[in-house]
Amino acid sequence: MTTLTIAPVLIPLLAGTGLLLSRRLIPLWARRGFNLAAVGVQVAVAVMLLATVSSGEVLTYNLGNWPAPYGIVLVADRLAAWMLLITALLAFFALFYAMQGTDRGSRHFHSMYQLQLLGLNGAFLTGDLFNLFVFFEILLLASYGLMVHGGGARRIRAGLHFVVLNLAGSTLFLFAAGTLYGVLGTLNMADLAVKLAETPPEDVGMARTAGLLLFAVFALKAALVPLHLWLPAAYSATSAPVVALFAIMTKVGAYCLLRVGTLMFGPEAGPVAELYTSWLLPLGLVTLLLGALGALSADELKRQIAYLVVVSVGLLLTAFGLDSTAGIAAGLYYLVNTTFGTAAFFLLADVIASRRGAALDRLRVGPKMSQAGLVGGLFFFTALLVVGLPPLSGFIGKFLVLQAALESARWPWILASVLTAGLLGMIALGRSGSVLFFKTAKGSPIAADPSASIEAWQHEHAGNGTMRLLAVMGLLALCVGLLAASGPMVDFCTATADQLLHPQGYIRAVLAPLSAGVNP
Repeated sequence: MTTLTIAPVLIPLLAGTGLLLSRRLIPLWARRGFNLAAVGVQVAVAVMLLATVSSGEVLTYNLGNWPAPYGIVLVADRLAAWMLLITALLAFFALFYAMQGTDRGSRHFHSMYQLQLLGLNGAFLTGDLFNLFVFFEILLLASYGLMVHGGGARRIRAGLHFVVLNLAGSTLFLFAAGTLYGVLGTLNMADLAVKLAETPPEDVGMARTAGLLLFAVFALKAALVPLHLWLPAAYSATSAPVVALFAIMTKVGAYCLLRVGTLMFGPEAGPVAELYTSWLLPLGLVTLLLGALGALSADELKRQIAYLVVVSVGLLLTAFGLDSTAGIAAGLYYLVNTTFGTAAFFLLADVIASRRGAALDRLRVGPKMSQAGLVGGLFFFTALLVVGLPPLSGFIGKFLVLQAALESARWPWILASVLTAGLLGMIALGRSGSVLFFKTAKGSPIAADPSASIEAWQHEHAGNGTMRLLAVMGLLALCVGLLAASGPMVDFCTATADQLLHPQGYIRAVLAPLSAGVNP
C-alpha cells in the first residue's frame, strides 16, 4: 500500500475546498495562480505514479486500513496512471486558456474546476463500483456548474438536458450495483471478477442483466449510439476551456467499459464471459458513421467538433471491441491523440469566433479575421490531426486500429466504416476551412444572435489573443511529442493492454491483504 495512490484524489479535494472557502478573501489573480499550481502538482504526481507502475506493479491504497472487499480501495495500474496523466495535462492547458478571461464569469469557477478533477481522478483510481458511482456524482455536479458558467439561455437549456440524462444514468447505475450486490454480496471489482466466474446457474440471468445495465450507463457517459444525442448540444453551448476539459469526459465512459469489460466480464468470467465485447464493436462502428454524418451537417464549428468527438468515441470503442492486445493498445494510443486534438480544436474554434464578430463560429460567410494566417495554419494542422491524415499522430493511431482490425473476421466492415468516416470528416473540415478563411465579406452579413450574448461578452473581455493561442499550441505540441515518441508509447500501450487482458495481477494486488489473513 502506498500513499502516492491517494494523492491524485487528495490534491484536488484540498485545492477545491481551499478555493471555495477563500473565494471572497483572495483576488482573482491569486485564485488563478493557486489553481494552476495545484494542477501542476497533479501533473507531477501523475508522472511519478506512471513511472512507478510502468514495470507492471499494481499499487493499492486501503482507506482506514480496511482490506478489500470490506473497505474502500484505490488501485493504480498502468491504465489508471495513464488516464491520470492525460487528464492533468489537459486540465493544465485548458485552465491556462480560461485564465485569459473566461474564468471571470463566476467566483466558483476555480473551485468547481478542482472538484471536476477530483471526480475524474477518483473514477480512474477507484476499485469498487459504489465509489465509482460516488465519483460519477461528483463529476455530474461539477460539470453542470462548469457547463452553465457565465449563464445564457442556451447553456442553461443544454445543462438541464445534460443533468436529466445523467440523473437517469445514475439511477440505472444504482439499479445495477444493487442487483450485483444482492446476487454476489460485494461491489469490489476485483472480488466481483472472482465471484462472477463462479456464478451459480440460477443467478446468471440477474448477473447478465446487471452487467448490461452498467454497459448502458457507461455507454451514456461515452456518448455511444444511441445514447450520444446529448453531446453535440452540450459541448457546443458551453465555454471553450470547459468543453476542452470535457474532451476527457467521454473517455471516462470508455475507460469504464474497458476496465469492467476486461476485469469483470473478460474471457475468464465463466457464464458472463465477454458480455461487453459482443456489443462494443457493432455499436462503435455505427457511432463512427453517425458522428461523421453529424459533422458533415453541422452549421457551427464547435458543434462540428462535438460530432468529431462522437466519431473519436466510435473509433476508440471499435478498437476496444476487437478484444485483442493489438486492438486495445491501438485504442489507448489513439485516445491520447483524440483527447488533446479535439480539446485544442475547441479552443481554436473560440479564437476564431472571437475574430468574426457577430458571425462567431457559424459556418457562413463572415468578416475577414485578423491574423488569419496563423490561425488558419493552426486550423489546418489541427484538422489533419483530428481526421487522422499523415504524417501526424492521428494517422498513427488510426493506422494501428486498422492494422489490429485485420486480425478480426469483420475486418472488411471495420475498414470500410473507418475510411468512410475519415473521408466524411475530411470533407466537413475542408468545407469549414474554406468558409472561415476564404469566403469573407466586408463587415458582417450575419445579425447577432441574442442567445450567443455570453460568448460575445467573453470575447470582448478575453485577454491577450497570443496567450490563448499558446494554450492551443501547447496541446498540439503534446500530440507532436506523441508522434515523436510513437515507438515507446506503442510499447507502453501494448504492455497496458496485455495487463488488462490478464487481470490476475490486479485481482491479487487488491485481495492480497484478505488472502494473507488480515481481518477488518
